[in-house]
Amino acid sequence: MQQGPQFPGTFERISYADLSGWGSDDQSAALKSFLRFCERPDAASEGPPVLRLTPEELKRLCPAAGEEATGSPAAARRFFEDHFTPFRVAEPGFVTGYFEPEVVASREKTDAFSIPLLNKPGGLEAVAADNRPANWPDHLSHGRRDGETLIEMPDRGAIMDGALDAETLELVWLADPVDAYFIHVQGSARLRLTDGSVMRVGYAGKSGHPYTGIGRLLVARGEGTPEDFTMKGLRKWLADHPDRRDALFRENRSYIFFREVTETLPDQGPVGAAGLPLTPGRSLAVDPAHLAYGGLVFVTSDFEDPDRRGGTFARLLVADDTGSAIRGPARGDIFVGSGEPAGHLAGEIHHRSEFTVLVPNSRLVPAATD
Repeated sequence: MQQGPQFPGTFERISYADLSGWGSDDQSAALKSFLRFCERPDAASEGPPVLRLTPEELKRLCPAAGEEATGSPAAARRFFEDHFTPFRVAEPGFVTGYFEPEVVASREKTDAFSIPLLNKPGGLEAVAADNRPANWPDHLSHGRRDGETLIEMPDRGAIMDGALDAETLELVWLADPVDAYFIHVQGSARLRLTDGSVMRVGYAGKSGHPYTGIGRLLVARGEGTPEDFTMKGLRKWLADHPDRRDALFRENRSYIFFREVTETLPDQGPVGAAGLPLTPGRSLAVDPAHLAYGGLVFVTSDFEDPDRRGGTFARLLVADDTGSAIRGPARGDIFVGSGEPAGHLAGEIHHRSEFTVLVPNSRLVPAATD
């Protein structure tokens, strides 16, 4: 027999009986979200190979998943219990919430609308093992192809100063630089345009410089506590300190580029990094260096579940997105929906958590050798 897959050392195998909150979740909602990967197996292509769902595994799992998707939460729960084994991530976890903002915008620059969201520049590439130049800085995740050379992109401050102005990359114009900044943080938005139409924009790439949370900087400087700098609190600070706003923005060197999203229906969520519409309350942004798209992650935390008054958060989520601030095996960002109410909810999620990954049972059986 050959050795079975070697799971990360932080993974501890447990039983469902040991999984606090498992029995109170509505796993049918998670199952419907999981079925998106049955329709698009190629969407499960990112993540550590040991955790990534193969097309063959999806082919085995999806017929049974489809049968149970029309049943009760208990039937969905049995599907997961029959086909997956829980592994707890044995290190402290942390979750935040994110949402799709809705703001007014213009296709043309005007006196009122002068803050651009930019298209992706030509030649922008993610840096991986197959294209990493010698001596490329470890902290830069993206670069720009210039002939045979990969060069560093300008950071947020340089772009604010006009480093890309000559390339006419402007996709759409906003009125408020704070709205623009938070759209960069969220990675997508629904825009109500001045001509009466609606545009959805989504992530297309980034400058490659590390993300720095500006709320964390303010806490480190004694401006307040972490509890003071939820999204609502951070917006208030920025409104109260307009003279310090841009300098603070520059300290987050990461800069996001956008595209117009046309492949989703109005009633669907924005498209995540896996290329699928996100599911409010069931989509989880993860670090694909540690967890795989299409993976199932049961997250527990002590904030109130918005769908169960008085009950704390304990839900099975589907990994289908990522973000610049999401780093490590037990760090996640929960997509909570679109619009202002979702924004209020997202801004309040900033909590320690526990992550449990559901691994397909087929991964636990060593393959026989000849």
